[in-house]
Amino acid sequence: MKVRIRVPRYDAATDVTQKFQIYTVEVTPTTTVLDALNQIKGHEDGTLAYRRSCRSAMCGSCGVMVNGRNILACNTRVMALESPELSVNPLPGFPVIRDLVVDWDPFFAKDAVMLPYLITDTAPPESGERLQSPSDWQRIENSTRCIQCGCCSSACPVQWSNSAYYGPAALTRTYRFVEDSRDTATKARLDLVGNETGVWRCHTIFNCTSDCPKGILNTENIQTLKRKIMLSRLGLGRIEVRSRVPETV
Repeated sequence: MKVRIRVPRYDAATDVTQKFQIYTVEVTPTTTVLDALNQIKGHEDGTLAYRRSCRSAMCGSCGVMVNGRNILACNTRVMALESPELSVNPLPGFPVIRDLVVDWDPFFAKDAVMLPYLITDTAPPESGERLQSPSDWQRIENSTRCIQCGCCSSACPVQWSNSAYYGPAALTRTYRFVEDSRDTATKARLDLVGNETGVWRCHTIFNCTSDCPKGILNTENIQTLKRKIMLSRLGLGRIEVRSRVPETV
């Protein structure tokens, strides 16, 4: 089966606007979008620029928008999209460097602000390992799936119009540590995101959840943070608020 793939060509260093180029690629039932891009680069046009790495949906490098939805190119099969023509674009909401390559520096800078590491004021156990019960692990398991592909933040209309907004990926990172039974910096984390560039800028549009290739409940995580912040400010911080624990597939 032959599929037409439409890709924007753009170099921020030299071009003012995008121009589009269409390639024809032979695909099989197992051909992924990344396989198709590799065919183009290897056999038709070596100048095409895009990111790729693990090919296992683990590194997050190959996030792109295909036919209006953000996906990982490496685990999305072309024939599953059921279209004779694919429009492959860079992730929206990020500055484009070249073709399908976007500037991720602002995205990772926001993640760094979230204190993305375990903070604890308790002495380490003699075993040297801070253990969790299975139920405590289930509270954070869904949020730990994040591979920082940027698909959720790119799908957020609020992010498009307000670059100061932390975005769903960074806020889910905060949720992951707020819900971690071993972490003791809950107040500092909630204070960090309890403002107009944090959780209160979320309009519960749910794009960040529907376009997450790992099935992370980003919108629900943000709403849990909102409830925790409000209870904390009302002096009811001891009341525990948990988001729904997704069923294990």
